Amino acid sequence: MGNLLLALLLIFTGVALMVVLGERFAKPADPEQLRKLTKWIYPLVGLSLVLSLLNFYL
Repeated sequence: MGNLLLALLLIFTGVALMVVLGERFAKPADPEQLRKLTKWIYPLVGLSLVLSLLNFYL
C-alpha cells in the first residue's frame, strides 16, 4: 500500500510541475502551426482506430 501511495504522489507531483512550468514558459501556438498539426492529427487518429480494430479481431 505504501508503494502505491508513493507512486501516486510522484505522479501527482510530476503533473503539477509540468502544469506550472507549462504555464510559465510555454509560448502560445500560432494559427498556422495549429493548422499544420490538425492536418496530420485526424488521419493519424483514424489509422490508430483501424489498427486497434485489426489488433482486436486478429
